[in-house]
Amino acid sequence: MSLSNAQSQPLAPAADDSDDIILIEPAHGWVSLGLRELWQYRELLYFLTWRDIKVRYKQTLLGASWAILQPVFTMIVMSIFFGRLAKMPSDGMPYPIFNYTALLPWTFFAGGMARAANSVVGSSGLIKKVYFPRLVVPISGVLAGIPDFLLSFLVLFGMMIYYDIYPTAASIVWLPLFLLLAGVTALGVGLWFAALNAEYRDIHYLIGFITQFWMYATPVVYPASLLNDPWKTIYGLNPMVGVVEGFRWALLGKGSPPGPMVAVSAVVAVLLMIGGAYYFRRLEKTFADVV
Repeated sequence: MSLSNAQSQPLAPAADDSDDIILIEPAHGWVSLGLRELWQYRELLYFLTWRDIKVRYKQTLLGASWAILQPVFTMIVMSIFFGRLAKMPSDGMPYPIFNYTALLPWTFFAGGMARAANSVVGSSGLIKKVYFPRLVVPISGVLAGIPDFLLSFLVLFGMMIYYDIYPTAASIVWLPLFLLLAGVTALGVGLWFAALNAEYRDIHYLIGFITQFWMYATPVVYPASLLNDPWKTIYGLNPMVGVVEGFRWALLGKGSPPGPMVAVSAVVAVLLMIGGAYYFRRLEKTFADVV
């Protein structure tokens, strides 16, 4: 076709690409949590979670064995000092398994909270380059602790066989709910700290102190049965109390069954997560400028 013939042909109208354009604007006032957008980026959540798992054990000598060694050696030390020397009561159970059953959810919570709290600063390069729901970053930090929990649970399974302790089917079905409660608590507190850590870097040093204090405020080395009602229910304002006591009840048949204390812990955990999510979303528009 000649040039003159080509120019004489009418031009086709340009395609309307307005439907493919996404306009990103800073949020004003109280914003929605963007749960629908979070679901659309679920593949990114998977890849960030897998990245956190691989990076944590990259170039380590023992690899994933650290997920087992950390709670096991902590249990040994606590069993010596609190079980043998301090004669801490353990609701009639052998102290090692009494303590290790509490250390499992506590280690999952403490690790998830720390990773979520440091997630925004740790992912500063990604946050500055491309847009995605920032909530994906702290959520992936909490989910990355699930493989460690499962590996550590194998040790508890062996200890239960050794001590001839077998949970009932009616109680074991509650275990995933108590693990979910631990994850909700870790995410809720981690979201508050993640937003604050982006603005004030000394929050990073405060996290370690709060974690240590929180552990001794949770019945990890002692039973919650030392308290009587109504103080036991008030004690449930610490959401990890409901988690630890729930694990002991579900696996060992000891501690308090799901009741007022666990219900209070669940309500506090949900409120922490909702409040933390809204606070995180409100401040996320400044993350790219301050991290």
